[in-house]
Amino acid sequence: MLLVLGGAPPSARAQGVPGTQGAPRPQGQNPNGMHVFIWAGLKSHGAGQHDYPQFLADWSKLLTERGAVADGALHGPTGADLEHTDVIVIYKGDAGYLSDSEKAALDAFVRRGGGLVSLHDSGCGPDPAYIASILGGGKKHGEVNYTLDAPIHYTVADRSDPIMKDMSDITIDDEAFFKMTWAKDPGIHVLANVEIPGTPSAGDHKGEIVPQIWTYEHAVAGGQPARAFVWMQGHTYANFSNYQIQRTLLRGIAWAGKKPVEQLVNYVASPRPAARRMPSAGPPQ
Repeated sequence: MLLVLGGAPPSARAQGVPGTQGAPRPQGQNPNGMHVFIWAGLKSHGAGQHDYPQFLADWSKLLTERGAVADGALHGPTGADLEHTDVIVIYKGDAGYLSDSEKAALDAFVRRGGGLVSLHDSGCGPDPAYIASILGGGKKHGEVNYTLDAPIHYTVADRSDPIMKDMSDITIDDEAFFKMTWAKDPGIHVLANVEIPGTPSAGDHKGEIVPQIWTYEHAVAGGQPARAFVWMQGHTYANFSNYQIQRTLLRGIAWAGKKPVEQLVNYVASPRPAARRMPSAGPPQ
């Protein structure tokens, strides 16, 4: 039972919504939505590339409009940040470089069954085996394992998966990755592959078929079943606005958070109550 003293509205945090003690709920927010923490990073690369701060701004709005409760930061979430979180969406360069406190918070979150969504090079770091243990696949920082800018053509591997409902074999200008470290027993469930195009950085890896969109279900020792959804593109920020990709990401986020896959795609906000009219003051006496 929620006890409110002095007639003040309950805090957002008491309702499981990040906010300030005693503050009213933000207008237009769905308090019953899934809770998403966006872990972004500082801008890197050239114009229109790796725009992690813009993603935090754009997708916190988009997810709120889609009925989620969105929070986030340009640094790793703390245990307090993750207390009510269903899924962490990570769009940060080399997010595998974790401080001891960040790794402890992340491990505890995954152990209790929290969901992860990794975008582009978030799965890169010094220990790809660890990254693979929570995301299904990881890549080692410092290795040449990318195509750089190139036409990336998807071949959908599982058209029956509900996450891929709106996804077809499209081609986007972005970056694909190879030389991955993969989880085993269980392994990943591949949703889409890419044939590595022939760029100078690809070298002898030209023509390899490498998963670029996948899901991963696992449980750490003594923990609850956890899910991860991974999209390896996002080098070119404009691709987040692609209709097919955006809807695929929304479904992947909902799936990773153990919510109905269509929850974010099909959300319809409740109509706002009509404003009450102020009584007329009447003619002057």
